[in-house]
Amino acid sequence: MKKIAVFGKPGGGKSTFSKALSISTGIPLYQLDSIVYRSNGEFVDRATFDEKHQQILASDSWILDGFGPISAFNERLKAADILVYVNLPYSVSYWLVTKRLLKGMFVKPEGWPEGSSIIKGSLASYKALRMSPKFWNKDFERQLDAKYSTKSVYIIRSLKSLNRFVSEINI
Repeated sequence: MKKIAVFGKPGGGKSTFSKALSISTGIPLYQLDSIVYRSNGEFVDRATFDEKHQQILASDSWILDGFGPISAFNERLKAADILVYVNLPYSVSYWLVTKRLLKGMFVKPEGWPEGSSIIKGSLASYKALRMSPKFWNKDFERQLDAKYSTKSVYIIRSLKSLNRFVSEINI
C-alpha cells in the first residue's frame, strides 16, 4: 500500500512527473485538477469534490497531484505515506507556465482538465505564482519536516532532480 502526495507551486512539472511516477510504479494517478474542475473549467461544487477526494484517500494506493482546498490538502498529507514537494525556483516555474501556455495552444497539457481554457488557466497560474511566497516558503518546509517526520518527505529543488527522481526512488 503506497499513498503519494505530490504538491508545489504552479508550473513545477508536477503533472508530468506524477504521470511518469504512476507508470513506473503502477500506482493509480489522480490529478487534482480533474477533480476540482468541470470540463468547462468551472469549479465543481465542494460536496462533489469532497466525496471524490475521500474515495481516493480511502483507496489502498494512489498518487494525488495538486493542491485543491487547504483542508483537503492537509487531509491528503496526513493520509499519504510519501510526500513529494516540488519546489523549483520561481524563474523555472514562470518559464514552465509560459511553456505550457505556448505548447497548450496546440496540445492539451498533461493533467489539464478537458475543455478548460489554457489562457484562463495560465493567467490563474501566474497569479498563484505571485502569491506563492506567502505559502510555499522555508516556514512551510520546516512545518512539513516537523509535522510529518514519520513519513518519507522529498523536496525537489531542480528539474534535474525531478527528472531523476522516478528512476532513483525505490517504492
